[in-house]
Amino acid sequence: MGKYTEYLDQKFGLNGRTVVITGGSGVLAGAMAEALLSAGAHVSLWGRTADLLAEAAERAGRAAEAADRVDWALADAQSEESLTRALRDYVSKQGGIDVLINAVGGNKGKTAFLDTDLIQFEEVLKLNLVAGFMVPAKVFCKYWIDNKRQGSVINMASMSSYIPLSGVWAYDAAKAGILNLTMAAAKEFAPHGIRVNAIAPGFFLGKQNRALLMDDKTGQLTQRGRDIVARTPFARFGHPEDLAGAVVFLSSDKASGFLTGVCIPVDGGFLVDCV
Repeated sequence: MGKYTEYLDQKFGLNGRTVVITGGSGVLAGAMAEALLSAGAHVSLWGRTADLLAEAAERAGRAAEAADRVDWALADAQSEESLTRALRDYVSKQGGIDVLINAVGGNKGKTAFLDTDLIQFEEVLKLNLVAGFMVPAKVFCKYWIDNKRQGSVINMASMSSYIPLSGVWAYDAAKAGILNLTMAAAKEFAPHGIRVNAIAPGFFLGKQNRALLMDDKTGQLTQRGRDIVARTPFARFGHPEDLAGAVVFLSSDKASGFLTGVCIPVDGGFLVDCV
């Protein structure tokens, strides 16, 4: 088995690579951190709430038996100044960074179009598109270019990048934008050896969407939850660990070094559901 293990480690092993995950205290961020740690990477979880980040880092480190390769840092992904400072401080202490995963995002409610609160619309758009891609990508790509380093950006797209979900107008617009800008940025940064790709999770239960999909009082699916499962060929929500293969693959230059501008749906077949 030695030859096969060696081959897999060469292709998918992440020893010596450092990955920063913004929005690092989220459920999916934690699952990706665990996968990356298990593949040998050093992972840093970035966000705005210290206690949540510390808990997330502790959980991921314990699960992957890699507490010495995970840390966290305070950084606001909506602020170019905050991210630039965090990046400078981190590099001065820990060395270079190889991969950026943009896991900031979320939604705020569901309404009819005519009932849309435009202030809230702008907040959700800014959260998912500006903090979820534009600011971190600008800061990290500048760092890689200035230092003549190759890098990899992994964005979090969505089913709504492809098909709009009813009543979540800003989220739909932002996630469609993520897919579009992933492709555009991939071309922009390819001459610098920087890859820009995305993962589009299907429906996973997380902090942001749980109330829409589950009735906490009864423990049963809401009508929206039942509709989604009915349209998912695998007939279930995603488990956080379902993202492991895609994120390790895209983080490895040996495995995906000729891929840029692509989005991998991890959706249980939701996008291919048909009558």
